[in-house]
Amino acid sequence: MHCLSFGYEPIPESVSVRGGSPDTFLLEPVTGAAIVYDEGWVLIDTGFNVETVRDPARRRAHYNYDSYTAIVPPGDPLVDQMAILGLRWDNLLFAAISHLHCDHSGGIHHLAGGPPVVIQERELDFGLSEAGLEHAYFRDDYDVEGVRWQLIDGAAELAPGLHAIPTFGHTPGHTSFQVTLPEAGTVVLACDAADLRENIDRPIACGTTTHPDLEPAAQQAAELLNGLDAREGWSVWPGHDPSFWATRRRPPNVYR
Repeated sequence: MHCLSFGYEPIPESVSVRGGSPDTFLLEPVTGAAIVYDEGWVLIDTGFNVETVRDPARRRAHYNYDSYTAIVPPGDPLVDQMAILGLRWDNLLFAAISHLHCDHSGGIHHLAGGPPVVIQERELDFGLSEAGLEHAYFRDDYDVEGVRWQLIDGAAELAPGLHAIPTFGHTPGHTSFQVTLPEAGTVVLACDAADLRENIDRPIACGTTTHPDLEPAAQQAAELLNGLDAREGWSVWPGHDPSFWATRRRPPNVYR
C-alpha cells in the first residue's frame, strides 16, 4: 500500500472534533492510498480538483468558505504520484471513494471512461440530489460524463484483503476501508470518520455532519473505529491528522 498526499487545508479544530475550539486551526493533510495487486492497483480517494483550485473564477465560485483555502503542490498530485510510483492508469482495477466532499472527489474526472468507481449508493444519491456548496460538495467534480459508478450498500468486500466499512455520519454514505497487508497486519483508513487520532482514542465524533440527525451515527462510527484499533494486529489511521501522517512514507516509498 502506497500512502498518498494530495495537498493541505487549514481546518478549525471544531470541524475535526466535536466540541473542539473554533479558534485553533490545524494544517491538515489531504490523504489517500494506492493498493497494489499482481494484476493491477486500486485507488482510494482522489484529492482536490487542481483546475478548480488554480482558476481564479472557479476558485471564487467554489471555495467561498470563511478561513478556508485548498493548498496543492505544483502539478497534479494525483497524476504525478502515480507516475512516481510507476502505476499505469490502464492497470487501474477500480477506484473507491470514501465520500464526495471536495477534498476527496476532485480527481474523479481522471476516471471518466475508465474502470469502475465504487461508492455507497446513499452517498451518490445525496451528492446528485440535495448536496450543494454549503455541504462542501462540488457537483461538477463528480457528476462527470463517462464515470462508471459501482454502487454498494453497507459493508462489502471490494477485492482480496480490501473491505468497505460503513462509517456513516460525517456524510450520509461515508465509508472507511479495511486493508489487510501481508507483512503489516490490518490497516483501517478511517478517512473523515476520524480526522485525528483524538477521534479514535477518546473516541469522539468528527465535528461536522451534513445533517444534524447524523450526529449519533458519526459518534457510533468513532466508537467502531476505536474498537477496531484495539484489535491485535490492527491499526486505524485517521484521515487528516498532521502529526500522524508526518510519520507515513509517501512516494516513492511503500508499506507492505
